[in-house]
Amino acid sequence: MGARKKISADKRKEAMKTVAMAQLRNVPTSPRRMRQVADTIRGVEVNKALGLLRFSTRHSSRDLEKLLMSAIANWQAKNEGLKADEAGLFVKSIQVNEARGLKRMLPAPQGRAYRMKKRSNHVSLIVDTANQA
Repeated sequence: MGARKKISADKRKEAMKTVAMAQLRNVPTSPRRMRQVADTIRGVEVNKALGLLRFSTRHSSRDLEKLLMSAIANWQAKNEGLKADEAGLFVKSIQVNEARGLKRMLPAPQGRAYRMKKRSNHVSLIVDTANQA
């Protein structure tokens, strides 16, 4: 590896020390419904986001709450000796992408059938410390 590549790789590695990531794959909820919940916690402090998700009536909020807890656990595993409460963690980015949809047939009048696509999604969540933002 050349000197310039090594320097840039070291910078990237150093920047990723404060960041923790978690992914949720093939969630059987439509991406639109998941994005509505994800938009409420984007850029919010972690404890407040957990409260928003815990008391939300949306079905997708349960999956996102588990994902956020996983990202916090990943951050704590990366930064041993530090507590997530004292570090000032916040949701840096959350991304909802469409996953493979299941194609099904829906009964229609007069012996016909309509095609129906049961959608699913992938969610990526990144948690970072507030002092680095």
